Amino acid sequence: MRKKSWLDRVPPRIGHYLAGFADGEGSFNVSLRRKDDHTLGWQIVATFNVSQRDKTVLTLYKRHLGCGRLQPRKDGVWYYVVQNPTALHVRVIPFFRQFSFLSETKKRNFSIFRTIVSMMTANEHTSPEGLRRIMEIREKLNEGRGRKRKYELVHYQQYLAENPQRLNARALPREKRPWKA
Repeated sequence: MRKKSWLDRVPPRIGHYLAGFADGEGSFNVSLRRKDDHTLGWQIVATFNVSQRDKTVLTLYKRHLGCGRLQPRKDGVWYYVVQNPTALHVRVIPFFRQFSFLSETKKRNFSIFRTIVSMMTANEHTSPEGLRRIMEIREKLNEGRGRKRKYELVHYQQYLAENPQRLNARALPREKRPWKA
């Protein structure tokens, strides 16, 4: 007899409820941050989050996905947030593959997000070319009104033009890094 995986233990009515809730209130985001201590000078951060004033539903995500954190905001809104790339890859993505979305917009954003997380899992974000490809794909994520981004692909391209040595940057082994890892 096969041992049940964590995903098999999610009651279908709870799984479908959480997927439906995320279909309306959830968000898949990929942020770009300037980080001088990173080999390429940039950090990619993939995030799944859901916000709500009542944290009851958010605790269900934490319990059934087995990852993430609850985070309060000053105005009384709570967030359920998952940023850990491994948790996104082995928990969040399989969950939403099993308990899928109904809206075409969320399906499209999830597919783009899944592609980016897969690329990150394969460490493609650690090379200049891989980071550029991820950023190009990211341009299609959450298209439309209301999308706000501090950094776009053009910022990365300008940075490389100003810092051409970053094109040939290689990640140093942890023990040889002059900064704290």
